[in-house]
Amino acid sequence: MNAHETGGSREFPFSAEDFERVRTLIHKHAGISLSLSKRDMVYSRLARRLRAAGKNTFSSYLDWVERGNPTEWEHFVNALTTNLTYFFREEHHFPVLAEHLKMLGNRRPIKIWCNAASTGEEPYSIAMTVLETFGDNTKHVSIIASDLDTNVLTIAQRGIYSTEKLQKVTPSRLKRFFLPATEPGHYRVNPYLQRLIEFRRINLLDTSWSVQAPLDIIFCRNVMIYFDKPTQHKILSRFLPLIQEGGRLFAGHSESFLHAAELFKPLGKTVYAPVKSR
Repeated sequence: MNAHETGGSREFPFSAEDFERVRTLIHKHAGISLSLSKRDMVYSRLARRLRAAGKNTFSSYLDWVERGNPTEWEHFVNALTTNLTYFFREEHHFPVLAEHLKMLGNRRPIKIWCNAASTGEEPYSIAMTVLETFGDNTKHVSIIASDLDTNVLTIAQRGIYSTEKLQKVTPSRLKRFFLPATEPGHYRVNPYLQRLIEFRRINLLDTSWSVQAPLDIIFCRNVMIYFDKPTQHKILSRFLPLIQEGGRLFAGHSESFLHAAELFKPLGKTVYAPVKSR
C-alpha cells in the first residue's frame, strides 16, 4: 500500500460516512459484509477507481456509481472482492470428493457447481480429481464454475498460471494436467481438463441463478464468511432444492452452517449433506 493511502495524508479524503456508504452499497448489491477492520483495504482498492474515473472525492465517485453506471458497478464490486486461492486449497476435501465420485459411479450424469471460483484454481482442482477418479471416462461429469468478479473469470478461462501458483500441484499432476505456456515460467491447463468446466458469472444474491437441479456436489468455500447469518441462511435454503438427496456441500475452513442445521447436516470437517424431508 502506498504511503499516501494510509493515515491522515491520503490522496483522497475518506470519512467514516464514506466508508459506511461503501459498506451499505456493497452489502445491498453483493451481500458482502465488510467489517470495520477493512477500512484501509477499502480505501486502497477504491482509490484506484477514483483515479481511473477522474473523481476527486469518494462522495462524487459513489454518487456516480449509484446513478446507474453498469460498467463502474462491475469495477466497484470487483475491487472489493477478495480473491485468495490456490490449487488444492483445503486439501482434505479432495479425497472426500474422490470417494463420493466413486460412490456415484458413471451410471448417470454428475453435476458439480463450484461457486466463488475466483481465478480458477478451485474448479481445476475439482476437475483433476474427477479425471483421477474416472480416467478418460468423464463424459457424464459437468462442472459449472461461477464467480461474481468478471476479471477473475477471465483469468480462469485462460487457464495460464505461474510456477509460483502451481507450488501445491505435485510433479505428476503438473505433467499430466498442464502444458508449458509460451511465457517463461508459466503453464497452461491442458484443454481436456478445461473441457469439463463451464465458467459463468453468477451473483449469489441474484433472484435467479443460471444453475439447474439436480446437482450432486456444491463447492461454496470461503465465500459465506463475507455474508451475514441471515444472508447465509437464505443462500443455503436456495441450495437445498438444487442438490440431490445424498449430495455434498463443501464449505471453507472458517465457515460453519450450524445455524442452518435444518437445511444441511455436518458429515465431517466442513463437509455437509442436505436434510431432505421424506
